[in-house]
Amino acid sequence: MQQRKVALITGGTRGIGKAIAHRLADQGCDLVINYLRNRTVARETAAELEAKGVRVHLVKTNVSETEKIKEMFAEIDREFGRLDYFVSNAASGVLRPLMELEQSHWDWTLNINSRAYLFCAQEAAKLMTKSGGGKMVGLSSLGSQRVIPNYTTVGVSKAALESLTRYLAAELASQNIVVNAVSGGAVDTDALKHFPNRQEILSDAADRTPAGRMVTPDDLANAVMFLLSEEASMIRGQTLIVDGGISILL
Repeated sequence: MQQRKVALITGGTRGIGKAIAHRLADQGCDLVINYLRNRTVARETAAELEAKGVRVHLVKTNVSETEKIKEMFAEIDREFGRLDYFVSNAASGVLRPLMELEQSHWDWTLNINSRAYLFCAQEAAKLMTKSGGGKMVGLSSLGSQRVIPNYTTVGVSKAALESLTRYLAAELASQNIVVNAVSGGAVDTDALKHFPNRQEILSDAADRTPAGRMVTPDDLANAVMFLLSEEASMIRGQTLIVDGGISILL
């Protein structure tokens, strides 16, 4: 009997990560869902996914800590013995004007949004080689290329994530590991509630997006699922922008 594929989604209990987890469950993947704080929400998400007939393993880990990353992947190895898909979705950040940023704000954001991507990818690659290869997708945002008010630390960290995607894609290709990224426009998730200018961002996106509506978590999940598919196997090191066309406007 063919063994089920196994997917890890960091920050997979809410918003975009949860939408991706549901899509993978629909395809029959067993899931490792990483979360940072809310155990109740994590268990509720796991129950929803398990109702689809897949196995769900929850791992409470702060991915900004390299040793914790190694412990998480050792746990995945013990539980499943393989990893086929890695989706780097966990993100955080301090939202302040550039001149108000402190070193702790910079370190916190870069560690979670970009450093964690590198060291998770290293550990994921070791597991993927056991089953002959795999696929990785990092979640980025338009702040990597565009200036968004109060978004300095997050924007820089996402630019680093996109650059890392290219380096990972080149170096891991020989191991049959495909690496890409998905960059989203403004999506009304819990994360956006922390923006002091949230309503302005939402109104601007709704009014200006050529597609005529906001981007949803499902839109980003669709793109991630495409990049995880065999049809996308010759797409390497790219960042696929899913924003309804707003970034093409001047």
